[in-house]
Amino acid sequence: MADEFKLVVPLDASGIEGFKPDQAVKVVVVDQKGAATSQTVQLDPRGTGSVTFQFSDNPGAVRVLLGPESVSDEEMQGMQTIAVDVAARQFQASREVKLTPVRISAYYWHWWPLWCRTFTISGRVLCADGQPVPGAKVCAYDVDFFWWWRSVQQITCATTDATGSFQMRFRWCCGWLPWWWWRRRYWQFEPALADKIAPVLQRDPKLPRLPVPTPDPDPSIFERLLAGPVRGINLGTLAGRLTEAGRLTVAAPEAALPARKAAFDPSLLSALQERLARKLPPAPELERLQLWPWWPWQPWLDCNPDIIFRVTQDCRGADTVIVDENVFQTRWNVPVVSNVTLTANSEACCIPRDPQQPQGDCIVISTVCSAFLGSIGGNPGAPAAPAGYFNPGAISNGADRPWAGSLVIEGLFGSTAHADYYEFEWSTDGVNYNDMPPAAAGGFSRMYWGPQLGGGPVGWHTAPFTFNLVNGRNVVESREHFEATHDPASWGVTRFWVVNRDVLMVWLTENNFADRTYYLRVKSYAAAGGGIDVNNPHILPLCDTNQPNGVVLTIDNRVVGPGSMHPTSPDHPCGGLVHLCTREPDTDIIAVRVNGQPVGACANIDARNGGVLEIDFMAHDPDGHLESYSLIATYGENLAVDLLAAAGATLNPGPPAGVVPPAAQMGPGYAQARMQGAAAPTWEGGTFRLTIPNLRLAFPETCCYQLELRAYKRTIVSCNYDTHGSAGHANLSEYSFTVVV
Repeated sequence: MADEFKLVVPLDASGIEGFKPDQAVKVVVVDQKGAATSQTVQLDPRGTGSVTFQFSDNPGAVRVLLGPESVSDEEMQGMQTIAVDVAARQFQASREVKLTPVRISAYYWHWWPLWCRTFTISGRVLCADGQPVPGAKVCAYDVDFFWWWRSVQQITCATTDATGSFQMRFRWCCGWLPWWWWRRRYWQFEPALADKIAPVLQRDPKLPRLPVPTPDPDPSIFERLLAGPVRGINLGTLAGRLTEAGRLTVAAPEAALPARKAAFDPSLLSALQERLARKLPPAPELERLQLWPWWPWQPWLDCNPDIIFRVTQDCRGADTVIVDENVFQTRWNVPVVSNVTLTANSEACCIPRDPQQPQGDCIVISTVCSAFLGSIGGNPGAPAAPAGYFNPGAISNGADRPWAGSLVIEGLFGSTAHADYYEFEWSTDGVNYNDMPPAAAGGFSRMYWGPQLGGGPVGWHTAPFTFNLVNGRNVVESREHFEATHDPASWGVTRFWVVNRDVLMVWLTENNFADRTYYLRVKSYAAAGGGIDVNNPHILPLCDTNQPNGVVLTIDNRVVGPGSMHPTSPDHPCGGLVHLCTREPDTDIIAVRVNGQPVGACANIDARNGGVLEIDFMAHDPDGHLESYSLIATYGENLAVDLLAAAGATLNPGPPAGVVPPAAQMGPGYAQARMQGAAAPTWEGGTFRLTIPNLRLAFPETCCYQLELRAYKRTIVSCNYDTHGSAGHANLSEYSFTVVV
């Protein structure tokens, strides 16, 4: 149209030695409102070309930007590239403005292809034993360090397949203007970096105190280190100091430092880095971390990302972090094509190795709560006694451990086992067996990775295995029969069991079985006519033997509250927030004496003249499964004295406390009790008398003291091996008074 405005932009790359027109050039025009339009041109073999922009109205002042075609119009405005400004008066003088040919130098022609490239990272996520982790979300992050701040920017994510493999492709750009790059980063204080920097600064005692770390970068701290103003840098008002341990602590603000704020220009960091590098102590360990200012830093020109990974997996109903790399694990300058192997933590669900299936019409019961039967007394491969206990006969606090709660029993059927369905039986003598009570036969769910049965997406899927009444028997379907009747060709090919693959039953012992040693065995049935052949039950033999299958386990559940037979005397209260109403185990601080005089709870003790402290206490388990006990005095703010370890302290049997006798072995742990004569697997504990000859060893300063007596059983509760955790069988007694020393 005759009234259009035109802008002609000639291009000239003829000055580039050995020029080849092997890349297109993008020309972007940006008006005063920030609106951009672009065209791409292919230069001729001589290195020349031209583009024409048309405008329906006078565009006014515009900026012309040149760059590679791989860069978007918006990105071009943030790049350090060729730019030409066209003044508004030029369009007032003429409707067609033709620029002087814009020269493209060899510097830009060879740099442009590096600006925005596609990177590919392939890899695998594996468990520690090398097995693949399927269905995990792998996310890559670019990392940058600035002093003790870090910026972690998510780049892209991918999901692992059944082999644990993943591949991620992403676009990465560089060549940014410093301010453009900076404003797109999110910064956080990184304590781990501060812990690296602090000891280095302490090498020079003449360096000033540091300000308190702020959540966002505040480079005003460098003004202190340089003892002079730093142009263009934020100036803060907080001060800090370094402790002897090298960690940062808060100090009072310095009134002499004015509160000034100026826009932070990251382009000044190069000059600042040179000044700081001369001022600060050398630190090769920080150079290896590429930590500024010991390492030059211009991340806006970094054409290869610096990567860490974070991996999550949802195989148990919630996202769980299974790989979480920190800033010290950064992979610097990742190439365009790279491979990684990531090792997941113990929370990951991996595809287990398919064990070699036993041959024949047989079964192997392999584990209870992940403990191999060879580690449980009375079972194949384990000592015969004490039967049913984990880690039998060892001299250890973790030896001779009974079981409680819900026990996961695992095993494998033989290749020709008549075991389409099965049930468990129990016995107390290993000869006369009974049906497992339905309330004690706990079902479970298996989880597999792959296409959903019946048609559906690839992912995590659950298959329930519950005990049900079939032809009068309380049975559950075997995994082998389930596979044979549900898309049989897919298992181990497109579908993989990941969770509970070899589980046979969850034995629910609490409130179903009394405390003692039990023998369990599997009775199996073949499928018949939509049910089971109840006329031909099989007591399968243990594979490779002529012995019937079975597992021996000793149970020790506990009763809390009514029925626990816990004493309820005024000096042994229970049921509050501290002491449990149970005898399994039971604790009690029976008496406290100073120089032979009784000390009541909440009393005031005048210990200025010293004297002897005696404490009679009880730590007892009537089942003989005591693991250990402890007795400490807490006081002040987070202070404590281990009374059992006080200098000169002696332990002796205490007076009887009701039905609890004096202790035969002092412990304080099962290992010591064994060495003191306790016969496996029994150590009841009992009552004790602790004597400390010097009060000041127990009560070092005037304060209110609280005696804390704890006792623990060795029981493995619902497959939790931590006796001192919240799931363990433990008890606590407390006793408070004030001591003046």
